[in-house]
Amino acid sequence: MRYRSVCVHAAALALLYAGVRLHAADPARPRTGDSWKPPLGLDAYMPVPEDNPLSAGKAALGKRLFFDKALSRDRSISCATCHDPAHAFTDDRAAAVGVFGRKGPRRVPKLVNRGYGRSFFWDGRIATLEKQTLQPIQNELEMDLTLDDAVRRLRDSAVYSAEFLKMFRREVHADDLGKALAAYVRTIVSGDSPYDRYMNGNPGALPPEARLGLDIFRGKGNCGACHIGPNLTDESFHNTGVGWGDGEFTDPGRFEVSGDRADLGAFKTPTLREAAAAAPYMHDGSLATLEDVIEHYDKGGEPNPHLDRDMEPLELSEEEKQALLAFLKSLSGKLTDGPATLGAAPQ
Repeated sequence: MRYRSVCVHAAALALLYAGVRLHAADPARPRTGDSWKPPLGLDAYMPVPEDNPLSAGKAALGKRLFFDKALSRDRSISCATCHDPAHAFTDDRAAAVGVFGRKGPRRVPKLVNRGYGRSFFWDGRIATLEKQTLQPIQNELEMDLTLDDAVRRLRDSAVYSAEFLKMFRREVHADDLGKALAAYVRTIVSGDSPYDRYMNGNPGALPPEARLGLDIFRGKGNCGACHIGPNLTDESFHNTGVGWGDGEFTDPGRFEVSGDRADLGAFKTPTLREAAAAAPYMHDGSLATLEDVIEHYDKGGEPNPHLDRDMEPLELSEEEKQALLAFLKSLSGKLTDGPATLGAAPQ
């Protein structure tokens, strides 16, 4: 019998079966505002900093900035170039490509439901969205623009100058650029999928094959060990063997942040929401399809000295693999962004 952490797994299953929301009502947790009505299946509470409350106006400003190529050195790319709405706010490449065709070391992370995140980037090196959103602008492999230059360009725009003054009551500042972008990213949400409708009392929302896939996800597949709660992620870091070869990892992952050798090859668990639209997969884009992902887990990952303890061969039948695939596709739902997420008219 293959090993499982019984207590952790049982808790994961209980949360998944019951649809329990990980962030229950907590009066100490900042709220997004009275207009916040997330899609079916998502937590009604989102952790938002007290100094950066959400508003439709701020989300609209952040969205314009997100799609503005002026924030890259040669004005050739925007945040949306890599985080493309058509691909669930990632792209279809194995590794990020920035200005002047510069190639990054990792896959572009999907931004769906990142407002619920606890840390950011594949290795979790940044703690807040306000700080995370400024990193790609400055990264020489991505947008390669200093914050001073970004601020200067925005101040040179009469439209942006007026918008920042209205929103933040001062001229354009780098901190406020991060706040506006973070506000927009918090509005990129997906829910109301067939899975959510099924879990909320509509038995016909999932066809029989997908229901079998859900049973496998909960049970034999042990997927709930990591993909847990409303957003189907534990927001933690796991080594599944991706990137292991010739006795070492091509990317050390979380180890670069923690310095703990147990974190070698460990990467953030991504949300499975909108997974069907977000190929290729894993931090290095090495798995081209969801079928490849299922095969990777079915064989128990790639053996290595730090492989996650829940990684064991699953021995799924072809019927079970197809059912699991059908369930993963059922996690595509209503994807919204910007003021529309907050119930306001697009601006």
